[in-house]
Amino acid sequence: IGLEILNQEAKDILKKAGCLVSGENVKFDREFIMEMINQAPSKFDITPRNPEKKITVGGNKILFGNVSSPPNYWDTKICRKVPGTRETCKNLLKLSQYFNCIHFVGGYPVEPVDLHPSTRHLDVLYDKLTVTDKAPHAYSLGKERVEDVIEMVRIAGGWTDEEFDSSPKMYTNINSTSPLKHDEPMLDGWMRLARRNQGLIVTPFTLAGAMAPVTMAGAVAQSIAEGLSAIALAQYINPGVGCAIGTFTSNVDMKSGAPAFGTPEYIRATQMTGQLARFYGLPLRSSGVCAANVPDGQSIWETSNSLWAAVQSGSNIIYHAAGWLEGGLIASPEKFIMDCEIIQQIQRYMDPKIHATDTDSIAISAIKEVGSTGHFFGVEHTQSRYESAFYQPFLSDWKNYEAWEASGAVWTPERAYKLYEQILHEFSEPLIDQGIEEELREFVDRRKAEGGAPTDF
Repeated sequence: IGLEILNQEAKDILKKAGCLVSGENVKFDREFIMEMINQAPSKFDITPRNPEKKITVGGNKILFGNVSSPPNYWDTKICRKVPGTRETCKNLLKLSQYFNCIHFVGGYPVEPVDLHPSTRHLDVLYDKLTVTDKAPHAYSLGKERVEDVIEMVRIAGGWTDEEFDSSPKMYTNINSTSPLKHDEPMLDGWMRLARRNQGLIVTPFTLAGAMAPVTMAGAVAQSIAEGLSAIALAQYINPGVGCAIGTFTSNVDMKSGAPAFGTPEYIRATQMTGQLARFYGLPLRSSGVCAANVPDGQSIWETSNSLWAAVQSGSNIIYHAAGWLEGGLIASPEKFIMDCEIIQQIQRYMDPKIHATDTDSIAISAIKEVGSTGHFFGVEHTQSRYESAFYQPFLSDWKNYEAWEASGAVWTPERAYKLYEQILHEFSEPLIDQGIEEELREFVDRRKAEGGAPTDF
């Protein structure tokens, strides 16, 4: 069948590699794909400006990241959907830095539409590199944006060009244009970052019944083909560059055509892709997503389904894990904080201490001491462990109804918003060298004066 490749440089490279190119259609044979995929590492590190926040993508690691790219914002104070701004974007970046269960910073946590697209990336990256010190991301949306982000990340880390290129300091995530298409700017950024040895993630957006077959096996097969083609291109350009394959396969509401997330089909597609990622020896990216419009019960069961599907599938990097609403059209601080409660519970679930079976954990002596008539509150086995024996929630309210009612009957989103305000009030930006910050500011000012990235408006 082949794929439609809309980037001329990519077509030229693939033709040189022996692929069959006819117009914009490119056919890849199985041997070429497997030869290229076998060059990709099973894991790779990304080291941001703070080396203590280095992350490993792949292996037995699971990483969680913030919501990325919604154009709209919602919180309980305004209680309506509004366009994102630089202020709300920066505030969500602060949440991304504050919660240590969030390991990397993805795209803009909400699109600041009050900033002109020509220079938006400059302002947001400046905020991202000063408000956070976690692994940063670049949108592959044209030469200028990618090159600007590369330079700003290099400046923030105090690296020479050679040091920057020696190992990943940042990453990009591209999406194929399903069905069976890679567009020009995405592949441009993909190839630029491949040459600079930075982290690469490709995530086909395959909605079953719309941009992919209605069956999960068919949708996953198409998604894998789209993803492997981009990874093969990257490996031909720079053998051994770190690549991850992503899954974003779900179904649509067949009554309206709207995307649905956290569904049984989404769960199964994520798990199927996880098996294939292990077969190919590639790190896996998935997502913590939902279709709900506000941070209500639906938002939490759909997101919980998505997050547990990600964990059970062996995902290594989980995008949109905190803050996502309305199928990715809304970012919400309450939802962000509520999701972090889920993420921390998942991380606690993975703690080996919970399922330890050594002599002290089986606790026969404590069972014998209490017998059939006592209780375990006062025995030494409990007293020496009670402070850390169980996960302690920071948001959940475990009081009974009467106590909850007496304390104000505050619903979870309201508690989350109060915590959001407290975090913003107490937030301290991570340390950054004053000279580096000035150099970043000068770079932003210069590129703004030059016009930033070209647009037609």
